[in-house]
This record gives sequence, C-alpha cells and structure tokens, in this order.
Amino acid sequence: MKEKLYIFDTTLRDGEQSPGASMNTAEKVRIATQLEKLGVDVIEAGFPASSEGDFEAVSEVSKKVNNAEIAALCRASVNDIDRAWKAVCHAANPRLHVFLATSDIHMTHKLQMSREEVLSTAVDAIKYAASFTENVEFSAEDGSRSDPDFLCKIFETVIDAGARVVNLPDTVGYAIPREFSELIAYVMKNTPNIDRAILSVHCHNDLGLATANTLAAIHAGARQAEVTINGIGERAGNTSLEELVMTLHTRPSYVPVTTGIETKRIHPTSRLVSMITGIMVQPNKAIVGANAFAHEAGIHQDGVLKNPMTYEIMKPETVGLTSNRMVMGKHSGKHALRKHLKNMGYDLSEDEIKSIFEKFKILSDKKKVVHDEDIEALVNEDILRTSDIYSLEYLHISSGTTVFPTTSVKISINGKVIKGTGTGNGPIDATYHTIAELTQTRSELLRFSINALTDGTDAQGEVTVRLKEDGLIALGRGTDPDIITASAYAYVNGLNRLEYLKQNPPTTEEGL
Repeated sequence: MKEKLYIFDTTLRDGEQSPGASMNTAEKVRIATQLEKLGVDVIEAGFPASSEGDFEAVSEVSKKVNNAEIAALCRASVNDIDRAWKAVCHAANPRLHVFLATSDIHMTHKLQMSREEVLSTAVDAIKYAASFTENVEFSAEDGSRSDPDFLCKIFETVIDAGARVVNLPDTVGYAIPREFSELIAYVMKNTPNIDRAILSVHCHNDLGLATANTLAAIHAGARQAEVTINGIGERAGNTSLEELVMTLHTRPSYVPVTTGIETKRIHPTSRLVSMITGIMVQPNKAIVGANAFAHEAGIHQDGVLKNPMTYEIMKPETVGLTSNRMVMGKHSGKHALRKHLKNMGYDLSEDEIKSIFEKFKILSDKKKVVHDEDIEALVNEDILRTSDIYSLEYLHISSGTTVFPTTSVKISINGKVIKGTGTGNGPIDATYHTIAELTQTRSELLRFSINALTDGTDAQGEVTVRLKEDGLIALGRGTDPDIITASAYAYVNGLNRLEYLKQNPPTTEEGL
C-alpha cells in the first residue's frame, strides 16, 4: 500500500513574496478556494504578523475553507504566535507554523544567538503554540546549510515539545539532490522520535533544482512537500506543485506515494494564479506552459498523430486541458454562462453572475467566440477586486503616423472624478503620463508586457506592468480587446496595488 504524501501549498505566503505579487483578501480567498478543490492537504494562507492586510486575508481564508488545513506562519515569538492564532483560529483545521533559523551563518549574523539559545527559544515557542492547538509545525530555516547533528537535536527537542511536523527547508536553494537526499536520510536515522512526526521539505529554486531536491527528499523518507502553483516564490521561486505531482503521477514506480491532488484542476489553478498575481507562465514551463503539449517539428507531429505516447508522456486531459468546450458567444444566455462558470470552478452569487453577464454580453458583441480565458479575465476584473482608490472612467487617444500622440483621461479618485489631457512619445506613454499627473503618483515603470489571451485578431489583450515606488513593487494587470485601453487598466490596477501595499506594508522578514 502506498504511503500518503501531504501537499502543503504556500502560494499565498511564499508565492506572494515574489516581487510585486501582492494579493488582496478577495484574491487570496479565491485562490484558496481553488486550492481546496485541487486537493491540497494544507494551505499556508499567510504571515499574519507581517501586516494588517495579511492578518485579514488569513482570517478570511480560515473562515471560507472547510476541508484543507489552514496554516499561519509565525516567528518563534509570543507576539507572532498570538497574532497567527488569532487569525487562523476560525479554521476548521488550523495549523501554527513556527520557524527559526538553525544554520551557523544565520544564528551568528542574523539572530546573534548561540545554539543553546536557539534550541531554548524553539522549545519555548513550540510549547506555547501547542497550548493553542495540537497541529504545530516547526521549520528549521536554512536547514540545508545547518549542522546535521544540530538539526537532529533540535528536531528531537521540538517534537518532544509538541511539534507534529518538522520541516527541513533549503531556504536559499543551495542543495544538490544527492546531498539533500543524504541529509534527509541522516535526519530520519538519527532523530530518535522522528516516528512521532512528519518530516517535511521546503525547497527553493535558485539553482533550478527545487523539484529535483524535493523528489530526492521524498525518496529518502520525507512525507510532506511544501510547494507553490507555477513555482512562484521568493527570488527564483519554490518547488512547483504541478511538476512534483505530475512526476509522481507519471512515474509511480519511482516513489511509492500517493497524493490527493485532482490533476485535472492543475491547469485551471495555474491560470488563476497567473491572472491574479500578474506573473505570466513562460511558454516552455513544464506541465502548464503554452508549449508543454505543442508539437511543431514534422517528425514529432507525425509521431503524435500515430500514437500520442511517442512524444507525450502524459495526456493533456490529465492536467485539465481539453478540446471539448461549450462555445460561448453573443447568443449564450445567463443560464449557460452560470453553468459554464460552475464547470470552470467558480461558485458565484446571483448578483456576481448578473454583473459578469452584463460585461460578457458587451464582450461577446466584440468577439465571435468568448473563450474561457476571456471569462476568467472578466471574473478577475469584476469580482475579485476590493474597493479601489483609482478607477478609469474614460480614455480617448489620438495617434498615428502624422499625429502627435495625445490622450484625454477621466479618472475617479476615491469617488471624485477629474479629467486631464497629455502627450507622449506614443499613445501608451501619453496615457501613463496623464494618469500619473492626475493621480499625483510618481511610480517608476519597471516592466511592460503584452499577451493575447486567445488566438485571433479579435483576442483580448492582456497587459502586465510592474511599478515601483518608495521601495515597494506592485504588479498591475488589465485586459481589453483594445491594447491601449488594456494598458491603461493595467497601470491603474498597479497604482491601486501600490496603495494597498502602502497601507499594508510587507514584512522585512524573508521567512523560509
């Protein structure tokens, strides 16, 4: 009988630490709902002590999710643990996730604590956390660079203190699969009471080895994997849920473990996270990239037509890709849209469906066929946003080969409408300068990218911008069949996210 591998998803916590990938409460709740349907065992909803916004988000996720465990991250301090418990106590299955660095470099230079002090602090923190719940996890930050014997000692002690899960993170992505596997095996062999806890791993992708290291750790005995959707996360990211799960699914003889993941929900979940965070999935990304199941070379196409298994080691339907879709267009009614949204995994109220349907009809007048990506964009734009400070009311552009680019903009700022005109090197430059002047903002545009949501000349344009102001970085996203309008929406969305970050500044603590 196969052993259970617990999937701990930290998209909402470590994934949000991707530069600019801040999510508001409604967006976090939406992703958490999808993660629960995906079948993850644990959802790390955030770091409540880091900001008021994160505290609110963890609280709301805890109230909305019923099946998956909800974890709240906290440092090994009474204040952090109190804050985390206050946020996560609403959950049907709450978990407190306490972390403390254990490598010599972190203990000496960051914590300025001795091994004895770290050990004592960890024990006190776990005992305190265990006074609230039996479901406590301890993470040895920078575990892969820690002394193996000290790791065994601290794991043994925190397990005695009440930790049910002990996590060995490769915090800086330094490990190599073989040595990481050997470290896991050493800990399993030399921690006397390890049988009373689940050994977890949390790997970063700085050397591109996060998934490989996680697989090596599972092979050596780890039975919880900490992952994110699309592999997003601090710096180069984390172990990718889809890569790990589909490797285990495709190569079941490699490690005899089973997960509760509904693989057909992988692609929709990937798309949702990409849309909400504004972090696009590169075309050649394994499992969920646009080219993952595409074949251009003639010899590949010939082989796939004769037998898909010649060049495809998994079926696209397994991860949620299918060609059998209900065609949505201008003649589709509200009932059809409601059913289609349900099939896509959206459980919306009648008021929300009514609002989406109105925008759906407007879009269907512009396009022959409205694709799932278009509908997802409508949901993201209309339902998942909190009350914004800035709202684009009107945009008019004059531009061309013989016309100096000029724009007229009407924008709402906290309900007050103001108008203005401006010029620039092009229509988008003119639009951005005018909006910046009207809002009196001074953000720096770090990145601008355009993507077509679907095929065809009538496809909606998806624009993503990265803005920086006062050391804060935010992603903005906008969609519209008109690229310039989509660009304006993206810029305004980015400004709103910057305002959100100003009101809910992120913690300076990197975490795991």
